[in-house]
Amino acid sequence: MEWVVECENLTKRFRDKIAVDLVSLQVARGEVFGLIGPDGAGKTTVLRMLAGILEPTAGRATVLGRDVRCAGAALYTCIGYMPQRFSLYGDLTVAENIEFVADLHQVPLAERSARMEQLLHACRMSAFRDRLARDLSGGMKQKLALTCALIHAPEILFLDEPTTGVDPVSRREFWDLLQGLVARGMTLVVSTPFMDEADRCDRIAFLHYGRLLTVGTPAAIAAQAGGGHPKPLEDAFIALAGEPSHACR
Repeated sequence: MEWVVECENLTKRFRDKIAVDLVSLQVARGEVFGLIGPDGAGKTTVLRMLAGILEPTAGRATVLGRDVRCAGAALYTCIGYMPQRFSLYGDLTVAENIEFVADLHQVPLAERSARMEQLLHACRMSAFRDRLARDLSGGMKQKLALTCALIHAPEILFLDEPTTGVDPVSRREFWDLLQGLVARGMTLVVSTPFMDEADRCDRIAFLHYGRLLTVGTPAAIAAQAGGGHPKPLEDAFIALAGEPSHACR
């Protein structure tokens, strides 16, 4: 099995607060790997370190064999990152936002137009290419953000709670898009507090207060927590965390 993401004792401190504490995990090429946990579990911090946005305080992390501390531009060309909050320009149209991000990634002009049309079609956004981003619905904003994260054809896509605040139908459509990407060979690392989305992942890591509780397939973790009798993943998380958690849902 080829590991494209590897973390060993990954740690991040903010002054006297430990946000991520000694996290070790591996992600295989072509899988959907979920970082699962409530708000404040450390999911976003882990993703930002893997994407090269935050520097780890201690520990080691590599993405596609590159050390995240010093990979720089060599890493950014190979990964896509979709933040939790919509961060594109509301006063630009859908197409203008995509063009802007394509410029940042230096996507060749000869490939750009065809790639944009393909992504807009896949996301069912072709009819909205001239609409201002601020006038899009929540689900459409997430699809635009996904399109921008994919315009440079990354090998790995990091998604930080991509469906939080999105209606159930849009959530389902968004995950259908993600499964289509995986079918074409992309690797996904996605954070979510939703246990039904955890079930869509090949493997998951439960995080709680910055610590890693367990890693495995959803079925294996459910069986482990139930002593051989599978529990719902939410119950499995509560059992492993040793305390109720009302943020995982």
